[in-house]
Amino acid sequence: MTVSTGRDRAFVIVGASLAGAKAAEALREAGHDGPVVLVGEERERPYERPPLSKGYLLGTSEREKIFVHPPQWYAEHDVTLRLGTAVTAVDPAAHTVSLADGERLGYAKLLLTTGSSPRRLPVPGAELAGVHYLRRVEDCERLKAVLRPAARIVVIGAGWIGLETAAAARAAGAEVTVLESAELPLLRVLGREVAEVFAGLHRDHGVDLRFGVQVEALTGGADGVAGVRLADGSTVAADAVVVGIGITPNTALAEAAGLTVDNGVRTDERLRTSDPDVHAAGDVANAFHPLLDKHIRVEHWANAFNQPQTAARAMLGQDVVYDRIPYFFSDQYDLGMEYTGHVEPDGYDRVVFRGDVAGREFIAFWLSGGRVLAGMNVNVWDVTDPIRELVRSGRPVDPAALADPATDLADLADLPDKR
Repeated sequence: MTVSTGRDRAFVIVGASLAGAKAAEALREAGHDGPVVLVGEERERPYERPPLSKGYLLGTSEREKIFVHPPQWYAEHDVTLRLGTAVTAVDPAAHTVSLADGERLGYAKLLLTTGSSPRRLPVPGAELAGVHYLRRVEDCERLKAVLRPAARIVVIGAGWIGLETAAAARAAGAEVTVLESAELPLLRVLGREVAEVFAGLHRDHGVDLRFGVQVEALTGGADGVAGVRLADGSTVAADAVVVGIGITPNTALAEAAGLTVDNGVRTDERLRTSDPDVHAAGDVANAFHPLLDKHIRVEHWANAFNQPQTAARAMLGQDVVYDRIPYFFSDQYDLGMEYTGHVEPDGYDRVVFRGDVAGREFIAFWLSGGRVLAGMNVNVWDVTDPIRELVRSGRPVDPAALADPATDLADLADLPDKR
């Protein structure tokens, strides 16, 4: 059965995520008055994911604050919200999407905001009770229930999710061990110089960090997981295990539909896929970035928040491109940080520090050929704008001036509103 949604004007969004909800909002703000249908597999209305490893997991933020819009917003803006509804296929030729119950929806334009899924741990015992992944709100709530004083929590993977979860577990009084195959946490993202800062941070808060280790199996039985066995034969006791070894873009629908897929759904700078009537945004989109002159896939909140505005306007035929500088943030213990820019592993030739690195109140800049590729401010605030402009400009910067706290970053960035 095909539902009549005015195929000549219906805009269908697959993925009731932050990106999907912001796309629906952007369509209405841009003046689209035709049907908008937002379809999501989860039963919760669209919500933001950062609180799941930050405030909501810590218990410092209320559940209602995670949602993108209040419940009534969708009806008030004439957005049809289909929750608990899986999309099983996309047919670009027929301009339809098929739902799990056999229903088909016609579309004029389609936006894929299908996000990503956690990589599963590929070892024996990984399906035992007490093994947690952190992606959905119910994952967060199950994990919150086991973060208690003296609980033995083992975190596999020292990426952002792993480290934020470790911090939340320590705040709850749990004993925490982090297992990581690399030499340092966040090594591929930050490089050795800055990764050392995060290793020291977690050690100072009592986390048992074990680097260069390989997980061989999870041990336990009917009562759930009891430990993690390493390749050297040792076992780390565990009351619960959190797996944070990365995410994989949800591209199955796009691939089956014949769209170009390459580390995500490949799009141009307008977030248009290989089919002109299908766009993609958020975690799933591997988009061409005109400033960086390459395709990148960004897995952070700011991308899911901002890309849909461009996608919506492009779907409406407006001449727009997405060229925002990537941005993300993290909160761990008493350390807050913001990162602006994009650096590939080994894509820089030096790191310049400004401020007190030992006191964890500093800015780090990644440079190549004297140009700033990215900057990360740690417990230093209101500097994101000049850092972003330094990255955007592509101009060589004197490293000595960059390192000197007496030099105003706004002057180096040549901002018009210099402070």
